[in-house]
Amino acid sequence: MLLFFSPVTLVTLIVVSVGTTSLAADEFALQTFARQQLSDVYYSEGASAGDLNNDGHSDVVYGPHWYAGPDFLTKNELYPAVPQKREGYADNFFSWVFDFDKDGWNDILTAGFPGTPGFVYYNPGKDGLTGLWEKLQVADSVANEAPQFADITGDGIPELICTRQGHYGFYLPDQTRPLDAWKFVSISEKTAPDPFGHGLGVGDVNGDGRLDMIATDGWLEQPAEGPVEGVWKFRRVPFARAGADMFAYDVDGDGDHDVVTALSAHDFGLAWFENKGGDAAGDIEFEKHLLMGETKEDSPYGVLFTELHAVKLADMNGDGLQDIVTGKTYWSHHTQSPLWDAGAVVYWFELQRGEN
Repeated sequence: MLLFFSPVTLVTLIVVSVGTTSLAADEFALQTFARQQLSDVYYSEGASAGDLNNDGHSDVVYGPHWYAGPDFLTKNELYPAVPQKREGYADNFFSWVFDFDKDGWNDILTAGFPGTPGFVYYNPGKDGLTGLWEKLQVADSVANEAPQFADITGDGIPELICTRQGHYGFYLPDQTRPLDAWKFVSISEKTAPDPFGHGLGVGDVNGDGRLDMIATDGWLEQPAEGPVEGVWKFRRVPFARAGADMFAYDVDGDGDHDVVTALSAHDFGLAWFENKGGDAAGDIEFEKHLLMGETKEDSPYGVLFTELHAVKLADMNGDGLQDIVTGKTYWSHHTQSPLWDAGAVVYWFELQRGEN
């Protein structure tokens, strides 16, 4: 199997994409995307999207505001908007859109500075959409700088996957009282970096049909007995120094799941790790394939940027294959990161599979 990744970049206001053929370093085909700026104020480290007003269009959530789609021209306030200090960090890092109480209106789950509580902003429905939303604490401490919101238990309801007081695990809502405090299910000994761990993901690493948790130094295997039944088996693999969002995906099309990750959220590197098969004990051998390193020469495409603090797999061109979307999180550690002043970029790496 011959595998190609074609790089795509967004430089300031321009997205540069590739065609469908494999390109050598510095050979880029251009494709432009329309850019719409919603705010020039620093309110949050991240944003999300989902239908909040039940009109069938996705809306955008950014810190204290949500912008009504499809034109995103109408701004509504969820809670009192206070600009954050650029020399520090925001009190809002992540948000996810989901209908927790199944009343037909999507709510918003937020996580802030690592180690602080998680909250649900309760959607009041049609008559209260444009007013302030009720704020409900559901988690007492959400740690790690790449928490995930996914159905790791397989019960049809997503959980908040994170760390808490040095333990890997997830917050499990009580479906009879989904807006009350959630239970944290610890799946490890006290081995997780706390609270500023980097790198976390969810995926079926070993192909047994159960979702596992992926960390920078290995993966935790979900037991056959069930996700809430004690400590999960830790399988040590040196995936990254301090990554971001991590994924299990069949990159090379051979039927098993590989791992895709940034190598350092505040430094250099992006790679995928090829699943070479497991042994009788259940451990899996992985082979590292570097997409970006510490120099342009390390990359097959001559690409170099730092601070890959967020990574996403998405089918960007509709060919049925998941591509990598990432970029430079400018000012993520202020002036502490290498190439901190190189300018913000967003890239996507198009997955192409050859016949060999």
